[in-house]
Amino acid sequence: MSDRVVGIIGGSGLYAMEGLEEVETISLTTPFGEPSDSFAIGHTEGVKVVFLPRHGWGHRIQPSSVNSRANIYGMKTLGAEWIIGVSAVGSMKETIHPGDMVILDQFIDRTAGRPNTFFSEGIVGHVSFADPVCPVLGRILFESAKEVGATVHKGGTYLCIEGPQFSTRAESRLYRTWGVDIIGMTNLPEARLAREAEICYATIALVTDYDCWHQEAGDVSIGEVLRILAQSTKTARSVIRHAVKHLPEKRECVCATALKYAITTGKKYIPEKTKKDLGPIIGKYL
Repeated sequence: MSDRVVGIIGGSGLYAMEGLEEVETISLTTPFGEPSDSFAIGHTEGVKVVFLPRHGWGHRIQPSSVNSRANIYGMKTLGAEWIIGVSAVGSMKETIHPGDMVILDQFIDRTAGRPNTFFSEGIVGHVSFADPVCPVLGRILFESAKEVGATVHKGGTYLCIEGPQFSTRAESRLYRTWGVDIIGMTNLPEARLAREAEICYATIALVTDYDCWHQEAGDVSIGEVLRILAQSTKTARSVIRHAVKHLPEKRECVCATALKYAITTGKKYIPEKTKKDLGPIIGKYL
C-alpha cells in the first residue's frame, strides 16, 4: 500500500467516487467553519483517496457559497498531498467541444467576496501563484486522459465567475475577447487555498456547453448539461483511477514548499490562536 494520499473534490455530476475499497466516512469541524459535507475515505489502485462533494451530498450548496477554506483545510488535516478537482465548465473556444476534457493550467478570477486565503487574524503570507496548477499532477492527468481514450486538451485558461447564474450574452462575448478557454464558477479560490496549504492541485474540467456566445449551438440548457455530464463523469473516474497509480512517492514540485519564504509576519507576533488554527498548514515553519 502506498503512503500517498489523494484528495478528490467532485463537482456537478461527480458526487461519489465509485470503486473505492474499505470506505469510511469522516465529518470534520474546522476553524473556518463546516466543509461542504463529510469526507469519504477509501483506497483505489493501492492509494488512499479522500473524496468530498464540492456542493454537498445531493448538490445543496450553490457555487458562490462553497466553503473552500474549510474544504481545503479538511483535506490537509486528512493528509492529502494531492487534490484533483473535477468541474463542469462551458467552452469559450470553437475547438473545445461539449464532451471534451481540459486539463487547464491558468486561471482568471472574477469572483467577489469569497474568502480566498488562510492568512488573516494576525498573520500575513504572500504565496506565489504565477503557475497555479501543479505541473506534475497536470501532466499525469493529461496523459491518463489520453490513455483512457478521452478527448482532452492540454493547458488552457479557466475564467471563474460568480454563480449560480450563467453569463449574459454580452458577458460571454466579452470574456471571449480575453482569450479564455473555459468558464466555470468554483475552482477559485479552491486552487489558491490548495497552494497556500502546500497541496498539489489540478483540475479535470468537463466541458458541457458553449456558454451562450455560440448562438448556432443554442443557449445553455441544464437538461443537456446533465446529459453530457453523466457520460463525462464516468470517464473522469477512469482518468482518476489511472492517474493515482502514476503519482510520484516524493513530491519535488514548487507546491510542496510554497510557504517556505511566504510568511512575512514575525513568529513572535503571530497570535497563539492563529498558530493553533493554522497548525496543519504552517506548523512546520514555526
